Amino acid sequence: MKMKTNLVWTGLLMIIFLSGCVASKGAAMEEKAAKEAALREAIDNRTFIVSVNKALPMGGSSRNLTSPYTLEINGEKVKSHLPYFGRAYTVPYGGGDGLIFDSDITDYQMSFDRRGKALIEFKTKSKEDQFVYRIHIFPNGTASIDVNSVNRQPISFSGTASPRIAKPES
Repeated sequence: MKMKTNLVWTGLLMIIFLSGCVASKGAAMEEKAAKEAALREAIDNRTFIVSVNKALPMGGSSRNLTSPYTLEINGEKVKSHLPYFGRAYTVPYGGGDGLIFDSDITDYQMSFDRRGKALIEFKTKSKEDQFVYRIHIFPNGTASIDVNSVNRQPISFSGTASPRIAKPES
């Protein structure tokens, strides 16, 4: 009798445990889908930010970044706050500002592949140089940025993309 009672309780506990696992897995999948949808909407609306954590210069080894560096797209504007490591051909005395500038976007093109990965390409310029940015954003938020310029060697970055949070107007 005791053995039968233990089996019944073990069976009930397993049913409760498994139903809890299924429910939490369903909630996690819904949360993941909501995050992917919010990111896709931000990409469609040109209101996203890429936080980079690694720089990959053309002529050197990759560098983990410890400071917060970002590329922010807001409509027709780009705010590039990225470091530069590499060879510069023509720059102002002292090295200039590199990839740190706010500017207008031109020739913006965006597409999604069949798996949901976004490819964004645009041109912009600072007072020192002209740039072509190519951004790949995967549905899970992982992102890479390739930057080509007229006066510097190309450089790439990796990080994560997220919807841009609007800052209150002052």
